[in-house]
Amino acid sequence: MNGARHILIAEDDASIRLGLVDTLESEGYTVYVATNGKEALQLFEDENPDLAILDIMMPQLSGYDVCREIRKQNAAIPILMLSAKAEEIDKVLGLELGADDYVTKPFGMRELLARVSAALRRVEASSSGQKELPAHFSFGSMEVDTERRQAFCDGKEVPMTQLEYRLLLAFYKNAERALSRDFLLNAAWGVDYLGTTRTLDQHVSQLRRKIEENSSQPKFLVTVHGFGYRYCPNGSE
Repeated sequence: MNGARHILIAEDDASIRLGLVDTLESEGYTVYVATNGKEALQLFEDENPDLAILDIMMPQLSGYDVCREIRKQNAAIPILMLSAKAEEIDKVLGLELGADDYVTKPFGMRELLARVSAALRRVEASSSGQKELPAHFSFGSMEVDTERRQAFCDGKEVPMTQLEYRLLLAFYKNAERALSRDFLLNAAWGVDYLGTTRTLDQHVSQLRRKIEENSSQPKFLVTVHGFGYRYCPNGSE
């Protein structure tokens, strides 16, 4: 049952907006609707939804702006971005700001429902407990506090999205193993994720920028060509 789940939709296109509302409400979700970025932020603050669907191109504040502001207040809420653009730079920017997933217009409602359901299940799985982890682990100049779910470099906090943090834990739990892209997608996004391995590569790239001294020559998250990645806690040669 989805009745307890509240979803924020921010979309200025009336036909798309109404289609989303009808579809999500028919599945039992409670839906809050904004037609511009400012309304979206106000609804987020007033209603504290479980998931946000943000169009990128909106009046007053863009989806990027809204995503950035939401992430300042809530690091865990899943954020899906709606985009009519296919350029990679747009997706990279959204991921940098903390978006969890992208849905490119035009899209099918069944696909969107599957992505919404998968995102909510990932949050439930994350909050229901993890395998036992040490209170802290470190590598290089990084230290990770698993109880507070925070990362630090030389004592200064390194902001991370929930997906980046889940990826980091997946690497830590499988240190020195060559991990396939599919394995990492399942570990961080869930087995029912509908995205592509390119999304994973973009997130790994963002994570490297935060934990590597030189992200173009990574020592801790090493590419296994044609397969995936390997975490080397002592640094690769």
